Amino acid sequence: MDLASFLQILDSTIRLATPLLFACLAGLYSERAGVFDIGLEGKMLVAAFAAAAASYATGSVWLGVLAGVGAALVFAAIHGLASITFRGNQLISGVAVNFLASGLTVVLGASWFQLGGQTPALVDGMRFAEITFPFAASANESGDLGLLGGIYSHVLSGHSILVYVALACVPLTWWVLYRTRFGLRLRAVGENPAAVDTAGVSVTGLRYAAVGITGVLCGLAGAYMSMGLSAGFLREMTAGRGYIALAALIFAKWRPWYALMACLLFGLLDAIAIRFQNIDIGVVVIPVQFTQALPYILTVIILAGFVGKAIPPRAGGEAYVKER
Repeated sequence: MDLASFLQILDSTIRLATPLLFACLAGLYSERAGVFDIGLEGKMLVAAFAAAAASYATGSVWLGVLAGVGAALVFAAIHGLASITFRGNQLISGVAVNFLASGLTVVLGASWFQLGGQTPALVDGMRFAEITFPFAASANESGDLGLLGGIYSHVLSGHSILVYVALACVPLTWWVLYRTRFGLRLRAVGENPAAVDTAGVSVTGLRYAAVGITGVLCGLAGAYMSMGLSAGFLREMTAGRGYIALAALIFAKWRPWYALMACLLFGLLDAIAIRFQNIDIGVVVIPVQFTQALPYILTVIILAGFVGKAIPPRAGGEAYVKER
């Protein structure tokens, strides 16, 4: 593999890991507060559709982002209402959110655009533009960059703003969870909600706040998919990324920095599957179907091998009933 191919794979890794990272951090907030959210997939999907539809209708990428975040917040509120207020089964509520998003995006897309459930292609200001770092363009023109120059100009530079927002959310999440009073209370709610309630802090309020943050991050993930990674919405375009994000969250043991590394690993496998159709290792040729299935195979391996070892928040998945 030459240097150019290596840099292209790294560039694709960051692009493909971005929606996973948003969704993984979304699940981190929710599950740290004791609310399991298997509906990340559905919130990403409805956000991708709403963002693309609003951007096409208004011609503004930022109105598209607002629409995507708003749609994800509505679905997050549905999940919160079912699992927090009415104390329903959180897993069933998440599955219901996924089914609702899957059907609603197809029906609305077919009704509004008559394109089989997808939106028209987004052009110009309807989708995110790439941000070029200083001197990156001139470095590309000079030719021989070397490894460090190539990483700066090809890997770090040239992404849309949401890529950098996703990366910035990792240290921000670490700071919020481990250096603020809100983060301390949020983690306490996921471990011992009764103690938080005894201290006079609203368990319901904290869990709704976590679910709201989850909705915002899923909205950004969906908006990036339809307006940054792609040029419009396609049916079922999330393709299981919400479930992969959950696997990455378990693999990361509910820690922000480990979540970044786990998402980059999944992004790398996805980039390899796209870059190399058939991998020839000399003795045997690995078919394209296997490389395309690598992220999903790793998801199954992680869920099978790490679920028992990774210890989730103790009150996760349990509805809290206030003692009288």
